[in-house]
Amino acid sequence: MTEILDVAGRVALVTGAGQGVGRQIALHLAAHNAGGVVVNDFHLERAEKVASEIRDGGGKAVALQADVSDFASVKAMVAAAEKEFGPIGVLVNNAGNAGATPNPDARKPYWETGPEVWNSFIGVNFYGVLNCTAACIPGMIARKAPGRIVTVISEASRYGDAGLEIYAGAKAGAAGFMRGTARSLGRFGITANSVSIATTVTPATEGRMLADPEMVKKMMAHYVIRRPGQPLDIANMVLFLASDASSWITGQTYPVNGGFTFGL
Repeated sequence: MTEILDVAGRVALVTGAGQGVGRQIALHLAAHNAGGVVVNDFHLERAEKVASEIRDGGGKAVALQADVSDFASVKAMVAAAEKEFGPIGVLVNNAGNAGATPNPDARKPYWETGPEVWNSFIGVNFYGVLNCTAACIPGMIARKAPGRIVTVISEASRYGDAGLEIYAGAKAGAAGFMRGTARSLGRFGITANSVSIATTVTPATEGRMLADPEMVKKMMAHYVIRRPGQPLDIANMVLFLASDASSWITGQTYPVNGGFTFGL
């Protein structure tokens, strides 16, 4: 009997996979029969470490550096991935936050800044999704086989967070783009969905959490399941959407949020 979460030998590209949630997604896909995992990160050394983990576990992986906000860089990465493993069958748009080189003014009120600051969020969280999806679609269509596109967004885009307005808008835009893409690509057997995540323990957040447990306690009071998320929580949902278990699901946004928000 075939494992229900088997990804059917599809080649997977995971952006921002050098650590945290992206790393766990890459490891998960490799462990469930990916035909090869392309581990992308802006920092090649981080991607190499994760690719080595996959290979040490018996999987196939290659590390490729690219700035997802730069279309030429993305196209070169996808071309190298296809040369290594063949066309991408699973794309996970995971790269996010304020990008690899955040603007030092990124945490100031947005009305006190301008596009040079806003673009640090829009570039990776919106254009990064457009760039990677556009670069992978031709190969997905040419495969004449089911394809999967999963974009990791944020509860900031659904709930709205003061101080994160540009980030929230970029993530909401990415979710809308996924819905439109789902309508465009369904006839090719390609699905497109989003996973909306809340506070998660990653290398970017763990230090602050450990330094201020009282802050974490107050934050978790807003969660029905009173703990922060773990990368595995998100990776489980992404794996489901990348597998054939979700073959009749497209254009949807799945909150993986510990009950931070509820919605129909």
